[in-house]
Amino acid sequence: MMQELQFFRLRGGQDEPTLLLTRLQRGGSPVLYIHGATFPAALSVAYRFEGRSWMDDLAACGFDVWALDFAGYGGSDRYSEMSGSADGPPLGRATQAASQIARAVTHILDQTAKPRISLIAHSWGTTAAGLYASLHPERVARLCLFGPIAQRDERTEIDEPRLRWRLLTVAQQHARFIEDVPRDHPPVLIEPELDLWGSAYLGTDEEAAHRDPPAVKIPYGPVVDIADAWSSALPWRPQDIRTPTLIVRGEWDSVTTDADAAWLLSRLGHPVRRDAKIAKGTHLMHLEHSRDGLFQAVREFLKEETP
Repeated sequence: MMQELQFFRLRGGQDEPTLLLTRLQRGGSPVLYIHGATFPAALSVAYRFEGRSWMDDLAACGFDVWALDFAGYGGSDRYSEMSGSADGPPLGRATQAASQIARAVTHILDQTAKPRISLIAHSWGTTAAGLYASLHPERVARLCLFGPIAQRDERTEIDEPRLRWRLLTVAQQHARFIEDVPRDHPPVLIEPELDLWGSAYLGTDEEAAHRDPPAVKIPYGPVVDIADAWSSALPWRPQDIRTPTLIVRGEWDSVTTDADAAWLLSRLGHPVRRDAKIAKGTHLMHLEHSRDGLFQAVREFLKEETP
């Protein structure tokens, strides 16, 4: 029988948003999933295609699996500024997100009575996870960077002004999900038109259906963080990572290129570092048929014994 998910609301101090943690409990080592820039845990690690999610896969190996929704996403509080005009300083920058990871890790280690936790982070989430891991190496057992953002020495301009928040439709999500798939290749998304996923995505924002077209409001900070990283300003130093690290990416991932992976690998501060490239996968492999290769690479790395 499939075990039900558990949900925890982490209430912070003054002016700190309440955060949602999702758990699929097992007796093994704790693992925390950290989502990317545009969709929360329920649409990523916890989303069940044909009855199975990434959380299910990790739990089947005995891991105690947790997932965090950053402020502004899914079941966590929205920043108060998201109720007003979009004009203003970007919300949800990597430094804010890293402090939210810290709150989640403290709760998980207190709940599990374990000394350390492994982190799995996707896309922009790797900037926050990398920053947290560099500041708290004693709390991180292993670090898995899925489609990580690396530093590039080029000037990346943002097409629109720096805003507090932005809106994203299902059609916009679909367009970016498929843009790296070779033109003559069959669809690789498990739900090619995002029929069920898209409806669930809109359901993460109670106001989404009232917009024309329906759209989810999300923090704009990740856009700025990525632009900064690609303009020589990654917010964390790979040299400060003191834990075994895996980089895992898709063959067709334009966000994490071979050059990006090489840049990170050459600078990571721990001698145990791996690079896994999964065939016929893009930056969104956890939503694609290639997800089994992603799952396998991550679980095998997490099961390794640290020398």
